[in-house]
Amino acid sequence: MVNIDWIGLVADLTKAFGETFFMVGVSLSLSILIGIPLGLLLYVTTKGLFMESPVINTLGGLLINIIRSTPFIILLVLLLPLTQKIIGTTIGPVAASVPLSIASIAFYARLVEGSLWEVDSGVIEAAISLGATPWMIIRDVLLSESLPGLIRGLTITAVSLIGYSAMAGIVGGGGIGDLAIRFGYYRYETDIMFITVVLLILLVQLVQTTGDFVAKRSDT
Repeated sequence: MVNIDWIGLVADLTKAFGETFFMVGVSLSLSILIGIPLGLLLYVTTKGLFMESPVINTLGGLLINIIRSTPFIILLVLLLPLTQKIIGTTIGPVAASVPLSIASIAFYARLVEGSLWEVDSGVIEAAISLGATPWMIIRDVLLSESLPGLIRGLTITAVSLIGYSAMAGIVGGGGIGDLAIRFGYYRYETDIMFITVVLLILLVQLVQTTGDFVAKRSDT
């Protein structure tokens, strides 16, 4: 057991958690803004639905599958040139938000599509028979009926992003992962690494509990 500089550790943890919250917040926001429309597009362009389009459905599904099938650490490295072009650097939480956002958008889009498939087809058919427009069906039927599932999917995405953001520390993305690597791997201060792991577990539990609570409330 080494002597821990608690004042310095608190400062480092505060900075690291701030970077992690930034990365997760940006990625989660883009997942909502882009992932939900993308998941909707995959759903409504499926064969037999009111906006059927095999080409769009196949190409969109293929792109998402390619991103999702690539391990995040590899995706992180593959996207370094794109990150450099967009941000101007590959170091720091802002740069790490680029691959995190791309991975989370693809991940959440599939969860959105899965939640939409759980909506009773009879409700959709009834809306169509009443003369509802595609936008009305999407807004008042699909999104409304699938809301609990969308929230649960967002919770799963947020938890996954916390883990992904820790990996971003390997390439200088900052955050909790970077802190754990610097102290636990380079300095062999396993006590501090253990503290960061415990705090990450508590953070994940908080996110999961909050998400489950909100999902249950939206289902009432």
